[in-house]
Amino acid sequence: MDVTGEVLLVLELVGEVTAAGIAVGGAKDGVSFRKDCTDLVRRISLLAHLLEEIREFRARPVDDAASAATSDDVDVESESWSSDLVVALRAAKRLLSLAGNFRSKSSSDGTTRRIASLFQSVTWKLEKALSSIPYDHFDISEEVQEQLLNEEIDQGQLGNRLIRSLHIQNNGSIDPEASLKMGAVPESNGSKSHGVNIISYKSKRLGNASDHSEACIVIDIDADGQDNSPNKSLDEIKKLDPIAIPDDFLCPISLELMRDPVIVATGQTYERSFIQRWIDSGNATCPKTQQKLENFTLTPNYALRSLIAQWCAKHNIEQPTGLTNGKIKKSDGSFRDVSGDIAAIRALVRKLSSRSVEEHRTAAAEIRSLSKRSTDNRILIAESGGIPILVNLLTSEDVLTQENAVTSILNLSIYENNKGLIMLAGAIPSIVQVLRNGSMEARENAAATLFSLSLGDENKIIIGASGAIPALVVLLQDGSTRGKKDAATALFNLCIYQGNKGRAVRAGIISALLKMLTDPSNCMVDEALTIMSVLASHHEAKVAIVKASTIPVLIDLLRTGLPRNKENAAAILLALCKRDSDNLACISRLGAVIPLTELAKSGTERAKRKATSLLEHLRKLQQL
Repeated sequence: MDVTGEVLLVLELVGEVTAAGIAVGGAKDGVSFRKDCTDLVRRISLLAHLLEEIREFRARPVDDAASAATSDDVDVESESWSSDLVVALRAAKRLLSLAGNFRSKSSSDGTTRRIASLFQSVTWKLEKALSSIPYDHFDISEEVQEQLLNEEIDQGQLGNRLIRSLHIQNNGSIDPEASLKMGAVPESNGSKSHGVNIISYKSKRLGNASDHSEACIVIDIDADGQDNSPNKSLDEIKKLDPIAIPDDFLCPISLELMRDPVIVATGQTYERSFIQRWIDSGNATCPKTQQKLENFTLTPNYALRSLIAQWCAKHNIEQPTGLTNGKIKKSDGSFRDVSGDIAAIRALVRKLSSRSVEEHRTAAAEIRSLSKRSTDNRILIAESGGIPILVNLLTSEDVLTQENAVTSILNLSIYENNKGLIMLAGAIPSIVQVLRNGSMEARENAAATLFSLSLGDENKIIIGASGAIPALVVLLQDGSTRGKKDAATALFNLCIYQGNKGRAVRAGIISALLKMLTDPSNCMVDEALTIMSVLASHHEAKVAIVKASTIPVLIDLLRTGLPRNKENAAAILLALCKRDSDNLACISRLGAVIPLTELAKSGTERAKRKATSLLEHLRKLQQL
């Protein structure tokens, strides 16, 4: 079977594993390992990004000479990685079937431990398969490699790396508008947001607000694959999580405590954001019953929402919103009474819907100010129904109202739970409209809002398909200095998703980046190189970069740029020259060998790797 056929086979298996995971999640009675199964499926689903890049690579035209210079025996390599991955995925599928039917109450502790060890075994199989993939041959982007191999990046680190690469300083400010526009990572509800990693499989069933699943077993496999779980009995482990959430309170898709339960046409209840994503992905059936949905109406389940609130208050558990009976939990564990604040904010939200332009302009300004001050206010504004009304005001003809509305949404998006509400309110098309036609301040804040919302992987896809990228490229070209930096930050984050890279290239981003590289003021060289280094793994971008005569500029930066400039320039040149003898010959003619040799000796660690690899490609080319 050729590589393309192998990729399709593995993609099919990934789909089957995902379907098996949904079946486990939809089980009516308690499944002891349901959370572990969901975590495993979530990790395996990340393989789709890798496989799509491999399939895209196979569709590209290949330079035979360069291919010979960079590959030894691809057929043997591809056969090894794909067979290992097939074995791992089939093992995962069998494990999901076994764990999905397992009930701890009717089984021994030995059986529980055996299933736990199978999760460890599957994890090791995945590790072996991923480590055998010839990433260099398939030209897999660094972002995907790092995500799969646990080398560097999670969502928080992406934001921090972007801040470093853009040399943007916060100067200790806690201004949410400024911090988001500077690429800071939004706050969550008290927990860090880490990227999902396939290899380092961790499932800790501890009693905390972020993991409400029924306790069953503790597995903690470190980066070296060692099982650190203590030899505890099932009863001892259950003591770690004495409160089991009623199954009816958990979303059948996410298996998490519901925040905004809604009823679909079949009568089943789901968390609004998850069922909406299911429908938006083109599915027309109920995930739990597989019955066809006669309509896509989502009816709020107020009765269940009230029961969840009462249950949370009874067990002193923070609700997903952070709001319990008019009180918000503080960082020290105590509660603050915000009932007075709720009344004032609800009154403001009502004014947002006023027919008086002056009244809703004033209300929007006050909402903007409140949303800037604290997390509590961001929670209360969302709970009071402010987000959909603010989204409606994005299309206001009053300039000040529009500016205040988009900036309020920017501030609200800092709180992680609000992101889904903003997306579900259909905000993206209106934000893009502001980005195209608003005042400069409104355009800047619209770009910053898109960056904030795009921190979620699924949102990158939605925003990319909305027409936001061409509007961001325009801002990158003709915006103020602040606007250009906002656009650069948003474009960087959106282009991490492979499917958005082609959109950016077709929107003219390469010419905009080249202009930034050659600008005498040198004020945005870092930003341009950072974005170009992400794009360079995409075939369409490679062609555009070379056609724009960017190679001489990059080689000049190898000689004269700052350390970070040299690092990114080397990374871009390496991406351009892999399997392309013409580009290799070009950089050789332009005198790249000397600066590359110096960089390999004295550059940053990443720069040394890139320069050394480029020099090795040049050496192989000369031997042909």
